[in-house]
This record gives sequence, structure tokens and C-alpha cells, in this order.
Amino acid sequence: MGGAVSAGEDNDDLIDNLKEAQYIRTDRVEQAFRAIDRGDYYLDGYRDNAYKDLAWKHGNIHLSAPCIYSEVMEALKLQQDLSFLNLGSGTGYLSTMVGLIIGPFGVNHGVELHKDVVEYAKERLDDFIKNSDSFDRHVQFLFCISGNCLEISSDSHQYDRIYCGAGVQKDHENYMKILLKVGGILVMPIEDQLTQITRTGQSSWESKNILAVSFAPLVPQSRTDGCKPEAVVLPPLSVRSLQDLARIYIRRTLRNLTNEEHPARNNTQRSSQKRKRRRCRRRRRINTYVFVGNQLIPQPMDSEEDECIEEESKEEEQEKDIEPVKPEEPRVNHLRDKISSLPLPESLKAYLLYYREK
Repeated sequence: MGGAVSAGEDNDDLIDNLKEAQYIRTDRVEQAFRAIDRGDYYLDGYRDNAYKDLAWKHGNIHLSAPCIYSEVMEALKLQQDLSFLNLGSGTGYLSTMVGLIIGPFGVNHGVELHKDVVEYAKERLDDFIKNSDSFDRHVQFLFCISGNCLEISSDSHQYDRIYCGAGVQKDHENYMKILLKVGGILVMPIEDQLTQITRTGQSSWESKNILAVSFAPLVPQSRTDGCKPEAVVLPPLSVRSLQDLARIYIRRTLRNLTNEEHPARNNTQRSSQKRKRRRCRRRRRINTYVFVGNQLIPQPMDSEEDECIEEESKEEEQEKDIEPVKPEEPRVNHLRDKISSLPLPESLKAYLLYYREK
């Protein structure tokens, strides 16, 4: 699936294309997409394909096309403090974007079939924590467990938002719906349609088809030798510790102070560069005809061709007058600088910085 929008040169360029094609329609979703570089979730040697609107698969590692993820993010209608369950959470790319929106007091759980992909997702998350400037937005990180999402314990708690990243058979539809709270939204591919299902009551639902898609189906648990499959127990909806809450509020207070001291940082927005469109101009040589004796002889008119050449030269001069775009200066992490300057023990500073190296 994919190919709905043009390939981008980098992550921001890809997001520009998704916005132009109306796959990304809200500021909240746009900010989440810009904060997480899709290329960071590709293996080395495959990053050149990261900014194409195409799905990518290598072994058990899989990423859906950007246009699919953007439609999913919009359809989930995410808000702060919601609980989210990602069935087939994969690399954690989508879950990390969701975490940026639901914030530190939301719940962000995932179930992934392949243990090697769970480890890969943890590596990507660790890299995000250590290196990404977007980490300074409060994010509820993915808590992912390995297991088959068709074997979730029947007494499991329910969620505000659920996404399933594999094709759901019709006979599994009600199984998915039971995991959803009243008022919640479930987005999943069913019968080749990406579908948004809203639970309007204990036994009432509203469904809406979003997009025609083609997903690999969910893998059912093997039941050989009459053995009962092991049930998947979802993580508890745990409350954060007071120590963690104190860190969140201290960072939030310091961030507000740095925003007041450096207001230009908040107003900095990506200036979308206008793409050059090629114009094909056909030049015709118009001939006039004169009689010489009894013969009709064509004579070319050079004046129109000369006029066209002069017009093109003016356009070239105008392009030369345009100043080249200056490269963006590297962003300064003012929050980190603020914490580092405080008269606190180094161990406490490291805790406030989440032990990040930079």
C-alpha cells in the first residue's frame, strides 16, 4: 500500500506532501509526525526509502505507508490523557507519535507477535530518548509485550483508543470491540477497508470506512497437540510514582520559563519551500508566403522566435536575483541548558534530564 503522495527528500518534505494531499489535516497530528523522523525506524542501508509513501518490510520488521499512518492518526482523534492499545505494535513508530499526543498521564500499551521486533522497538525508543529534541515534550512511551493479540485475557481492562495493524477477519470483529471503552474509537483494517468504529453504548456501535487498504491478516495462535494457547495479560493501568510526577512538573515549570526567555523558539515554523513546476513551452516557427513570379515561396518570421528567446532570458535573470535559502541553524536545547545551570547535585540534574547524554 502507499504511493498516494510524492516522495520527499527528508521527513519534513514527506509531511509537506501528506498535508498537501489532505492525509494530514490537523496541527496535532502534523506536529507528532514532524517530531518523529520516520528514517530512524529503518535499518541501516534502507533509509533512502524512508521518505517514500510506501510500506517497508525486512524480515519481521514492518512499517506501513505514511499515508496509512496519517489516516490512522486522524481517525483515532487523539487527546491528552487517553489510554491507547496498539495491536501489532511493530517498530513503535506509530505508538511513539501517539505518546506525544496523549502525554505523560495517558496509557500507551502494545502487543507484538515477534520477540525480535519487540527488542527492535525498545532499541528505537532508547535511541529516541537519548537523541531526539522532541523528547522534551512530555510523552507517554510505549509499554510493549510479546504475544498474540488474538489471545488477550478475557478479563483485560478496556482502552479509549485501539489500533490493529493487521487485517482482521470478520469473525474477530466482536473480539476487538470488547476491548474498547464506551465512547472509545477502534481503527482496524477489515475486509480490505480501513474502518473507524466508535462504541456509542454497551452494545451499540457506529462504523465508517476510511480507506481501501490491503493488510496481511492476523496470525492465529497454533493449537497443535490440543494445547491451550497461553493467554496474553496486558500491562496494568499503573499510576506514576510521586518521584516521576515531580520530575514532570519541574521540567514543565522550567520549560515555561525558557519559553518566556526565548520566545522566538516557539514561533519558529518550518517554511515550506515552493516546488518548481516545469512548464513545457512549444515554440512554433510561423511562415509567411509571398508570390515570386508564379511560385509561392515561404519566408520564416524570425521576429516571434527572437521575442520568445528574450522572454526566457528575463525569467533566467529573475531566478538569479533570488537569494539562496540559508541552511537552518542547529536548534539549541534551552531546557537542558537551564537544568544544567541550576545549583543542584549532578545526580539530580541527570535524573531531571532522564540521564540523556546530550
